[in-house]
Amino acid sequence: MPENRIVRAAAVQIAPDVERPDGTLERVLNAIDEAAAKGARFMVFPETFVPYYPYFSFVLPPALQGAEHLKLYERAPTVPGPVTQAVAAAARRHGAVIVLGINERDHGSLYNTQLIFDADGALKLKRRKITPTYHERMIWGQGDGAGLAVVETAVGRVGALACWEHYNPLARYALMAAHEEIHAAQFPGSLVGQIFADQMEVTIRHHALEAACFVVNATGWLSDEQVAAVCPDERLRGACRGGNCTAIVTPEGKHLVDPLKDGEGILIADMDLALVTKRKRMMDAVGHYARPELLSLLHDDRPASTVHRPTRPQSETRSLDHEQHPVSDEPARESADRAGPDRDADGTADQRLAILRR
Repeated sequence: MPENRIVRAAAVQIAPDVERPDGTLERVLNAIDEAAAKGARFMVFPETFVPYYPYFSFVLPPALQGAEHLKLYERAPTVPGPVTQAVAAAARRHGAVIVLGINERDHGSLYNTQLIFDADGALKLKRRKITPTYHERMIWGQGDGAGLAVVETAVGRVGALACWEHYNPLARYALMAAHEEIHAAQFPGSLVGQIFADQMEVTIRHHALEAACFVVNATGWLSDEQVAAVCPDERLRGACRGGNCTAIVTPEGKHLVDPLKDGEGILIADMDLALVTKRKRMMDAVGHYARPELLSLLHDDRPASTVHRPTRPQSETRSLDHEQHPVSDEPARESADRAGPDRDADGTADQRLAILRR
């Protein structure tokens, strides 16, 4: 537990740079400097913000997405790589914990990935969205249960989920069971319209109440020019507006500052982590308020793998070892002789006699 229980948080709502390959990273680093200058030591950026959220997949038919999808491949960062190195250096320079959403490229696949950097620059968690939503399934692969984890950081215990993962109660419960104190929520923003913003606010406030944690939520923003570029068809441009609710919420479900629903900006607020215990005193969903004998979660936290190698039977392994490394059994015989006729070298004869005498 950190000694200083007051943590100044920053929720960042800015536009990506959809033109220059490294432009969004520059904006991230500038925002980190700006938030740090205001005293922030915990910062959250929007979902898949680097290089940008794949808005094209929501408004273009599959047959027309090829060029944009390949461009996203070209610009998507690897982990580790230059993007993680730059953000880690910024975290270390400012002593800040940073949660960044990226499109991660892992060879031939892209993933919706959340990165948590500690204040010393260490990458504490790399997790992938477990189920991409609707149009996103044509863009990203699926994550696994290993990413449903909470990590100890300089500001407290931090967990993260992306967008509609917050509609998966078991995914949220996995983080609650790991006793998260600060939850980083990330949504794309500038998508679907006002109804998305309204639903998002309900979702993050409910998680704050149920998990008894702070929620710092960040959504992205598109300018009118960017909306026009993403949506050549004017009839579809309404699909890339609204849906913004950058916010900082207490364990009691209250906004620490007014949420940001329009334009760019950085919300700053002080989180008193003593409120976590205050809320849990009344209702601890994974403690005194739980009924594990009635309801419990099965969580497979093994990393996913496309290759599974069968384990050889022990007898076969011994046989192979003997063939590859033949050794004399004389020492074992000598040991048995010294032990006497009624005792094996490892004493198992006496054990068997003791069982027979019972």
